[in-house]
Amino acid sequence: MNPQTTLANWRAAPFNRWAFHHVRELIPTADIPNEPRRIRELPVQKQDPEIRIEPDSGEPLTLAEFLAETQTDGFILLHRGQVIAEHYANGMTEESAHILMSISKSMLGLLIGEIGLDTERTVADFVPEVRETAYREAKLRHLLDMRAGIVWDEDYLAASGPIVEYRKATGWNALQPGEAPSDLKSFYANLRETGPHGGPVHYVSPNSDLLGWVVERATGERYADLMSAKVWKAAGAERSAYITVDRLGAPRCAGGMCTTLRDLARVGQWLIEERAGWLREIETAGDPKAWRAGDLAAVFRALPMRYRSQWYVLEGAAPLVFGWGIHGQHLFIDRTNQIVIARFASQALPVDAERIALMLRAVSELRKCLA
Repeated sequence: MNPQTTLANWRAAPFNRWAFHHVRELIPTADIPNEPRRIRELPVQKQDPEIRIEPDSGEPLTLAEFLAETQTDGFILLHRGQVIAEHYANGMTEESAHILMSISKSMLGLLIGEIGLDTERTVADFVPEVRETAYREAKLRHLLDMRAGIVWDEDYLAASGPIVEYRKATGWNALQPGEAPSDLKSFYANLRETGPHGGPVHYVSPNSDLLGWVVERATGERYADLMSAKVWKAAGAERSAYITVDRLGAPRCAGGMCTTLRDLARVGQWLIEERAGWLREIETAGDPKAWRAGDLAAVFRALPMRYRSQWYVLEGAAPLVFGWGIHGQHLFIDRTNQIVIARFASQALPVDAERIALMLRAVSELRKCLA
């Protein structure tokens, strides 16, 4: 283990450049096995996409300059199922499993789609333990689309308060001297305040972990095992993934899944080739008014977007469906033009609006180049 990296600093630069692809050396995890006899082939046809990406200020960037500027740990571009470009840095290789952060939420949304849960039922129908909490009347759909009225401040830089207690409960933050260990499921008893559900998009990471509890309760199976059977093996992953768990084994569905770069891209290719109907539903559903009134619109600079089933959608003639995680994690899927782009990074800031805009410009240029 890197002696400088601890549970107290693993998400902070420069320690995150090592920690983000050595997560299981810091936090307990559960395996998400692949199926070695069912690996999706990714033929390699390397090119050098000649694009120029306009930053907010300064000279246009080449693709290589963009990857360096944005602390990219891994980047892969697929077109029609072939690897067009691939890049690794900061000690990463094809075999390294990197944390997805909130792309884990997108994997959760996909799993719920594969299981076929009735999203109009309330969370408490499945998990009666939350009947006396802020989630007492919330439906699965409210949580999936981040439209539950839970009183919550998703402040990644907070040094105290509910989000820090949440991270301690999930095993992501170190306990202070004298603090008793907590756990994720017990944490929900602390969330009491709520407003109307079904309003603007309001980003609440505990929503996703609670949906993971719903999945386990509805099926009677472990989340990691279901993710393996319904998504990971079906997508043709080459290597096993894993997910962080709390001290009692509850999975961090909101951000703890770790995968190789190629296998994340395989998920995108699987959706294009075998789950196009599900992708179309994501492309066309979701409420743009709820997005515009929500607390993420400013992060994406008022682009025409929507949020559905833990996935983002950039509207247009060829909609762009994507997962996004803090510190620069991305999975982009352009079904129309058969383009998949996956990226891992270890950016210093959890949410960097300037670099999010730069990434979207890079994706736009790559789509133009290939389409």
